[in-house]
Amino acid sequence: MFSKWSEAVKIKVLLLICLLFTVNLFSQESDVRIEEIFLARDDGKGNVGETTQSFFTNDIPIHCVVQLDSLKSVTVKMIFVAVKVTGVKPETKVITSKYKTNGEQSQVSFTGKPDKIWTAGNYRIDIFIDEKQAKSIEFEIQKIPQQIEKVKASSPKLKQTNVKKFRKN
Repeated sequence: MFSKWSEAVKIKVLLLICLLFTVNLFSQESDVRIEEIFLARDDGKGNVGETTQSFFTNDIPIHCVVQLDSLKSVTVKMIFVAVKVTGVKPETKVITSKYKTNGEQSQVSFTGKPDKIWTAGNYRIDIFIDEKQAKSIEFEIQKIPQQIEKVKASSPKLKQTNVKKFRKN
């Protein structure tokens, strides 16, 4: 009987060791963090240009640069979200893109561009590392001055009419 109990204990100990080893592997999976995240306009040649947190509707594409604190291979995902944009349901995912680093990179660059021009409003970019949300950055896309003038010129002007009053006799 003692030998059977001893085998059962050995199996339980072996299972416990396997479980602890597996938990340790999974806990080390997401030790890569974001050191910095920034947004930038295009330099006109497809490269990252001036950094900013405010864009115009004709700033195409918008660059999002994610600096990681490690060279470890991870999957970085960007979700471009419309937060408060006229004609768009809040929290609508506009663009989603993923990139897996190769173990020799610590920086990931994403670009986002619309079909024609951006719709003015408030946006957010959510960054995930290995499917876990790591950081978010909010920004605004504004109408360019020509669009503002066009809206002012096309808005209907109120007609002033004179109202004549008649007296009843």
